[in-house]
This record gives sequence, structure tokens and C-alpha cells, in this order.
Amino acid sequence: MMHIHALDGCAPAPLAHYLKALGVLRLVAEQADPGARGWWDGERFRLASVLDARALSDFFLSRYAPTPFVAPWNKGSGFFQVDDPGLAPLEGTRAARFAPFKQGIAASRGFLDELSEADARVRAIKAETKQKGSSATQRKALRESADYKQRLAEAERRFKLLKADLIPRARLHWRGPHRQWIDAAMVIDDEGIGRFPALLGTGGNDGRLDFTNNFMQRLGEVFDLASPQASPRPEAAGWLAAALWGGPAAGCLPDRAVGQFLPGGAGGANSVNGPDGTSQLNPFDFVFMMEGSLLFTAHAVKRLDTHAPQRAAAPFVMAAQAAGYASAGASDESARGEQWMPLWNQPLTLPEARRLFAEGRAQIGRGSATQPLDMARAVARLGTARGIVSFQRYGYIERNGQSNLAVPLGRFVVQPRVSQHVGCLDDLATWLSRLRRAAADKDAPARLAWAARQAGDAAFDAAQHSDEAARWQHLLLALAQVEAVMRTGSGFKAQPVPALRPEWAEAADDGTPELRLALAFALQARGFRRDGRPVEGVRRHWLPLDRRRPGRYATTGDASSARLEQRPEVVMEGRNGIDDAIAVLQRRLVEPGGEALRSFGLRPAPRAHAALSDLGAWLQGSVDADRTLALARALMALDRGLWAEQWVRIQAAPKVSIWPDEAWLCIRLACSPWPLPDGRVPPCDPALMRRLAAGDAGSALQLALRRLRAAGVRHGIRVTTASPATARLWAAALAFPITQTTAEHILQRLDNPSAQELQP
Repeated sequence: MMHIHALDGCAPAPLAHYLKALGVLRLVAEQADPGARGWWDGERFRLASVLDARALSDFFLSRYAPTPFVAPWNKGSGFFQVDDPGLAPLEGTRAARFAPFKQGIAASRGFLDELSEADARVRAIKAETKQKGSSATQRKALRESADYKQRLAEAERRFKLLKADLIPRARLHWRGPHRQWIDAAMVIDDEGIGRFPALLGTGGNDGRLDFTNNFMQRLGEVFDLASPQASPRPEAAGWLAAALWGGPAAGCLPDRAVGQFLPGGAGGANSVNGPDGTSQLNPFDFVFMMEGSLLFTAHAVKRLDTHAPQRAAAPFVMAAQAAGYASAGASDESARGEQWMPLWNQPLTLPEARRLFAEGRAQIGRGSATQPLDMARAVARLGTARGIVSFQRYGYIERNGQSNLAVPLGRFVVQPRVSQHVGCLDDLATWLSRLRRAAADKDAPARLAWAARQAGDAAFDAAQHSDEAARWQHLLLALAQVEAVMRTGSGFKAQPVPALRPEWAEAADDGTPELRLALAFALQARGFRRDGRPVEGVRRHWLPLDRRRPGRYATTGDASSARLEQRPEVVMEGRNGIDDAIAVLQRRLVEPGGEALRSFGLRPAPRAHAALSDLGAWLQGSVDADRTLALARALMALDRGLWAEQWVRIQAAPKVSIWPDEAWLCIRLACSPWPLPDGRVPPCDPALMRRLAAGDAGSALQLALRRLRAAGVRHGIRVTTASPATARLWAAALAFPITQTTAEHILQRLDNPSAQELQP
């Protein structure tokens, strides 16, 4: 009969409790029930086994054979002390279930005995020069003799060789359970150098805390190692119940080291009522945690760069990135990185779980995910196999001096279906890495670091919620903010936002006028080549771009003293949407082409024009002007060649229910780039723009009416009244391009006032 146990004491966070769940599954499957299965159910781990609750407890108390965690390469491991409180009781126990542990200790002693002999040989040779009864002259003569030097050099050479070769020899000759531990704790690269995964510190220790010796001490607290069967101590049953089933544990041990795995139990300031508190530990928590760590076997890998050093790669480990959680800071990006722990909802046997962790990597194109955002993109795009529903994210962050803590950084949920938009993040991957490096520079201003962090957070958020347009718009706004900081001369070496695929517009499409108007503003230009690329687009009014390489900034000076070039056409400030729109129009009128033709020189890109219904909403003041122009600044990075080739579906604007004010329609028609009934394109009088920008709508209308009457347009408009703020709103609305069809509908509206339902 199969029993399903709800292990409420094993949760996804903190890390110690996650590892506990793996430890319980591993021990039960290896030593009691090979058919045992485990899975995550919300915030608890479930175990299916033929053992009922009583049999499960009896197994851990009476039959459990601990894994021999030994680290003779660490000074704090107990091997270099006489009668060490952790090692000595285990070495002397007679209990049969501790025989594998004693074998691991004996295997370690074998290497250390040889090392100790070599050390003693060196000391003995040096002692020859310190013998009593010999004169200083005799001692000096001995030190300078060729025989003494040769013997000492050979002895020291042997000692150094044995010391350097200790870990490689242990990996080569160790067999049995203690070999599993060394495989998890470290890897040896091609040069014989040890590499250490962050989960287990540097070969099983973190600073002065040695995990293996603490594991031995916890075993001595749980079991009476002096008894023939290593019987459980009276408190052990209560500790075990709390570790498995949850709830408070009576008699937790104070002042016990917990390492990086259980930050909340480490004590310290603010941990209790008072200035300071001691650590509190359930010994079984530490025991199960260490047993679970063995599923994370590390191996040495090498990047595609043949000159790059090898590194230790553990399952689901990547470089740290201070993004995707509220408390992110630059100091969080430590060299120890972060690790994503998978949570699966399908019952897995131990071999299946081992396979899951052995294959614990994510692919982005041809490469592996090396950054958290890479991992998020891979998960969001491809989903995951083996029933993984989410990942608990941990960062190995330096806190409390030089100690590291495994800090939970939130949960990344695997979406039930593959997103069609998450591939857009590929466009930013390399650029975001450059941006983070620029922001991490010691001379970088705080505003650049803040903007880079906002962009990273927004990208992470978009990967997690890739079907929500609001998340993509938030990312676009963050990109615009980064460029606003770069315009001031900070971080511009990372270059502007790179070319974005057209699907960005679709991903950010929430059906609002803001998005449609932003797209129309961003993609307009004086004209378009046959391949769809713009001639004199508007991005140059936002950023000083290199004319030959428009994807890069224009700079002056050499590489060491480069600064952004000051360009007169850069007129957008990024502070006020209405001001920016007006500034672009005024600049276009005085540029060489616009001054001669008295035209804005702005035509819409295919499938990106301003609809009358959206313009009406703008003129009514119901459109967020600042948000619209901020989105437009980011959308200027859209790849114009791909835009002309690919069909991107954007939600259409609704039919016109309330037409824009007819006075503004006259002004719009008088400034249209399209021909009027007499075949002429009406020149836009710069004075008209100056009047509107100054808040004088009445005078601007009179100038527009003269142009229309000269072209033969019949209308009934004579005067208008509008506040200065409304006049500037009218002026800004002219920055959104209309199609020739829309201009014809406006003309029909002015000539036929009864046509109320004309659709552009």
C-alpha cells in the first residue's frame, strides 16, 4: 500500500528546507523504499512511499545510515585536531549503520598519514640545524652544505606535491558514498585546480564554518554514538517530527552554526527582542539538508572562448543579476552567482530526480543560459520538461560581514503555454549585458545604475508575464529612461537601444490610443525607400546618432575621452510629451528640406498612422501625452526594414464617434503633406506653428483658413476660442501623421458637415 505524506517541514524556501525535501527523498529511496516518489504541492513537499508515518520515523531514528561527509582538505574538518568533538565519536562508534562513515574517515586518514609523514620529514631536517651543543659556525656550515640543501629540497618538494595532489588523488581513489560528496563539493579542471560550486561553499566550508564537521556534530546530538546501535537520544523524535511534518521543535539547540542555508535561524541583530540573538537549530534540519545537497553534482565546463578558464557548473546555476526582485542592489551581484531550484508537480522517483538535476541547464539558441534573464527567457519560450511548474530563485549574497547567505529572490512561474512574444527579449540580451557593465563602473553615476536596474527588472517581468501588454510597455518606458540618462553623457558607450523586431509593437499593444499614437509618431519620416527604410526619421531628434551607423551614438574625441556630439537637430528633452512633439515640428520646419518646402516632412509608415478617433481622444485631453511620447522614444528603435517586410497585427482604432474640433481639422488639413482639390500640397506657414505653440489658437486658425480658401476648400468655420493649453495640445497633435485617405475624409467632413460617420 502506498502512503502519501505531506511534509510541511519541507518548503521551497528557505534553501535548507528545500534541500531537506531532496534529502528525505534520497535517503528513503536509497535505504528503505526504492519505489518512493516525491513532488511539490504548493508550499510543501509530498512523499509517496510504502512506509507509513510511523515506519518513516522509525527508519530515520533506527536504521538511517548517514552519508560520510568528510573533507580532509579543510583545516576545520576535524582531522587536524586531537579528539575532535565531531570526528572522534564517529570514528569510535560500534554501530553497524555508521560503518560507511568510518570507511570514509579511514580513507581520509590514509592520505593524511602520508602527508603528515612528509611534513614530519621536513621538520626533522630543519631541526638538525637547531640541535643543542652545536656552535653557530657548525649550524651555518650545515645549512650551507650541499647534502643538507638537497635533502631539505627533496623533502619540501614531496610535501608540496602531496598537499597539492590531495584532492585529485581523493577523487581518483575514493569509492563508495564519500565519493558522492566530493563530486558535489568540487570539480577538478584540466590543470588540476579545484573549482567550487556556490551551494557548498569552497569545498565544503564557508569561511571558518566547515559543513562536514558540523554534520558530524549534529549526528552526535541526534544519536548516542557510544551505544552499540547508536540509539536516538530522547529529544530526537521531537526534532524529527518538526523537521518532517512542520511545527515548532521543542529544545532547538542554541549557538549552532547553520551556514548560508537558513538565514532566518542564524541569529544576529534584530532576530529577537533585544540587541542581539543566538542561532537556533533543529539538528535534523541540518542533517537532511546536507543529505539533499548530494543531488547537485557539479562538473567542469568551458565557454566557447578557447582562452576562457574552466568553471564549476552546478545544476541551474548562473551569474548573479540584481534584477527581478524588490530589494535588488548592485552589491548583490557577487561572484558566487545565483541558483534556481526547480519545483515539479509530478511524482518523480530518485533516478528521475537525479536525471532532472544532472540535466539542469537551459539553452538560449546555441549557448547555455549564463544569466538569470537568459534562464527566464529560456523557460518562458520553451517551457520545461518533467513537470516543472516554477523555480525558486536564490542568490548567494554577501551579508553580515564576509559571510554569504542563500537569499530567496522570488519565484519564477513556468507559464502553461509557450509565449509568442518572449523572443523579443533576444534583441536586448547583449545590450543589457553591456549596460550592466557600464552601470557597474566605479565612476558611473547613481542615475545610470538606477536606470539599468529598472530596465533589468522590467525585462525580467516581461519574461515572466510575456502575454501581458502592460509589462512590455513598462519595459519600453524603462528603455526610454535609459536613453534619457545616456543623453546626459553617462553610459553612452553601451550604445542606444538596439534594433527591435516588429513584434515588439504587437507585444505592447494594449488597444489604447497611447500605443497607436506612439507607434505612428515613432515610425514617421520624410519619405521611405523601396526597402521600407525611412529617409530622415524622427529618432535623430531624440538621440545624437552617427549618420553612417545610425545604430550607434555620434561622438567626438578619441576612445579615452569620447563624449556625445552636440547636434542641433536633437530637440526632444524627454520631460514633457507636448513640448517634445511641438519641438520636433518646429525643428522640421527650419531644417533644409522643411524650410524650402515649408513642410513638416512627416509621412506615416505603413500600418502606423494616426486615426481620427485617437486624435479626437488626444484633443479631448483623455490621452496621456507624456506616456505616449515616452513609448514613442523607445519604439523609434524598431527595425524599419523588418517592419516593411513583416505583417504585425495591431488592434485597430475604433470608428469615429466624436470628431475632432473642426477648427483643428482645418489646421490639420492646412498642414497636410497630401494634395488638396486643386492638386497643390498646402505649404505649412511657420507662423501657424508659432501661434499655436504660443497658445494663440484663433490666429493660427485664420492662417489655416486662408490656405484652405486659396485651395478652393469650402467650409463654414470662421473663428474659434481655445485656452493656451488647448492650443498647445492642438499643436502637438499635428506631430502624429495621417494617411492621404484620412486627409480626404477630413476634406469631406469640412465640405459636407452632415457626414458624421466617415471612417478614415
